[in-house]
Amino acid sequence: MPSVERDAAPAAMLAVQGLSVAYGALAVVHDVSLEVREGEIVALIGANGAGKTTILSALMGLVPATAGRIAFDGARFDGLAVERRVARGVSLVQEGRQTVPGLSVAENLRIGAYLRRDAQVEADIARIYALFPRLEEREKQLAGSLSGGEQQMLAIGRALMARPRLLLLDEPSMGLAPRIIAAIFDIIADIRSTGTTILLVEQNAREALALADRAYVLEQGRIVLAGTGPQVASDPAVLAAYLGGRHAA
Repeated sequence: MPSVERDAAPAAMLAVQGLSVAYGALAVVHDVSLEVREGEIVALIGANGAGKTTILSALMGLVPATAGRIAFDGARFDGLAVERRVARGVSLVQEGRQTVPGLSVAENLRIGAYLRRDAQVEADIARIYALFPRLEEREKQLAGSLSGGEQQMLAIGRALMARPRLLLLDEPSMGLAPRIIAAIFDIIADIRSTGTTILLVEQNAREALALADRAYVLEQGRIVLAGTGPQVASDPAVLAAYLGGRHAA
């Protein structure tokens, strides 16, 4: 397994230790430990059913953990209600985009700021429109009438309206055309450049690993490999399973 030099590494923004999650009698995630440091993009890759979405859901408090510890900025994070996790600085863009189809683009963005009481909401909407010009062009259009790529942009923009320090992205490229996928990954890089830390769950392993500072590989609910993005991308098993390589695992 590739190792990562940690002597001079900053303290983890997000630290997960021994996380396990089950749906009733069905154990889905087993003893997962990972960390995300401030300013990083960390990718979590794996096949369908590996438990990636379940991990993000547990981090956000949407499903309960059966074991383990989650810390954010050194303080316990597990056990908090979803809205308190958002208030602490974590936002999730769920798989499948999950916009409110009967509301306009602008109304969807304002939903993302529902916990805020400051005077900068409109200024932040303007910043989202600068990041996603298509959304400004369609600000009065109903979200349900947008293309898949536009809905993904709206879902990301809505999450950013909470001003998160850590953004959890669940399969942002799913179901999108290659041209739109390239644009989405460019936007993810832009978001990181503004200071937002990102934990990215993605089946498009090639794009995710090219963007990631570090990465974890999840199989059947367990972390089986960890390293820098290039280290994981060059591993023979990853090449064979996810990147179309010819090397045997």
